[in-house]
Amino acid sequence: MKIKEQVKKFRDMKEPDLAAELKNVKKELALASLKVKVGKLDDISKIKKMKKNIARINSILSEKIYGAQNE
Repeated sequence: MKIKEQVKKFRDMKEPDLAAELKNVKKELALASLKVKVGKLDDISKIKKMKKNIARINSILSEKIYGAQNE
């Protein structure tokens, strides 16, 4: 999935759904980093992509929370 498509998908989600997605991606990141330490994960770039997705989700979640308060 392209980055713009991911961001659009995240922006279309409601706050509880974003929080659930954030929890899900963090869990995947923990499992992936464990696999790297064990040596079972071949594509290490997945960790970098997951971290960026976590940052995107956090940013969009903050925008939704604080943007709603300012209006």
